[in-house]
Amino acid sequence: MEICYSVHGPRNEESIMNLIQKEVEKCDSLSGFFIIMSIAGGTGSGLGAFITQNLQDQYSNSLRMNQIIWPYGTGEVIVQNYNSILTLSHLYRSSDALLVHENDAVHKICAKLMNIKQISFSDINQVLAHQLGSVFQPTYSEEGSFHYRRNPLGDLMENLVPHPEFKMLGIRNIPQMSENSLAYSTFTWAGLLKHLRQMLISNAKMEEGIDWQVRPPISGLPALGKMSLKKELRFNTSIANLVILRGKEVQSADLEGFKDPALYTSWLEPDTAFNVWKTQRAFNRYEKSAALVSNSQFLIRPLDVIVGKAWNMFASKAYIHQYTKFGIKEEDFLDSFTLLEQVVSSYSNI
Repeated sequence: MEICYSVHGPRNEESIMNLIQKEVEKCDSLSGFFIIMSIAGGTGSGLGAFITQNLQDQYSNSLRMNQIIWPYGTGEVIVQNYNSILTLSHLYRSSDALLVHENDAVHKICAKLMNIKQISFSDINQVLAHQLGSVFQPTYSEEGSFHYRRNPLGDLMENLVPHPEFKMLGIRNIPQMSENSLAYSTFTWAGLLKHLRQMLISNAKMEEGIDWQVRPPISGLPALGKMSLKKELRFNTSIANLVILRGKEVQSADLEGFKDPALYTSWLEPDTAFNVWKTQRAFNRYEKSAALVSNSQFLIRPLDVIVGKAWNMFASKAYIHQYTKFGIKEEDFLDSFTLLEQVVSSYSNI
């Protein structure tokens, strides 16, 4: 991260920004930028953060959404936690929304839902592409407009990012399975949406292994999700949710379960916090399918773990020299810790 942000970024800034400008000039109307990157190390985190910052400076009126790949918990590179906190703190200042995919969750989907024995990068990318496609393929608004959305990126952020303190978005899909299983499966909207809602409130990343014991808090009682991080976070409180339905009989789908005020923070009305997009066009051979994009507490624990691990390394000054020799100061680390601890605190208290 350090050399890509401090050295390769400035060295290649002009050529990269010129290429971006050429693409921008081809647009009839520029709605924004969708930046795909990792945060664990190397080119993705360093150069991705640098370019996002440049886009903020040069295209300040355009939206910026970063789709970021969260590192495996078991570790990919020794300094991945440093890279992650530095990158996230940069992005929190220069991006409008962060669409997070966790490597561990995608890996489990490949193993348990897609029944893949030897999981390759191609398999993981296919799951990621399916999830992104389920969101960004054309849809209509709930009102049944005759025109497809012209700006899904802007609509997505307008619906899901009501406050700059809360930028973390996650995707869940249902159903998601191998083609062999799909041939023998039938689905109802009631069944799909019941499972999707429980995936949301129990913070399940996929349909298998949903905790059905988790329930929304009873009015007047504290939610389990608002306990200290030292205790298990169970109920996943939302700020805003968007459900995208694709397939047959889509108008018959009952979405009342997602409008329950108990699912949401108290400072947003459910009518504002929940939105739905629909289309009768099926997606990726699924007769009926639903995607959920959620701004919720889903990432509190993974973020807290990364910050904690980075703190432990920083306290002993481990590997700090790899960063300071490229101009990244200890104060930059402290600023990153401060910002991200505030993010964890804000999400914990919604």
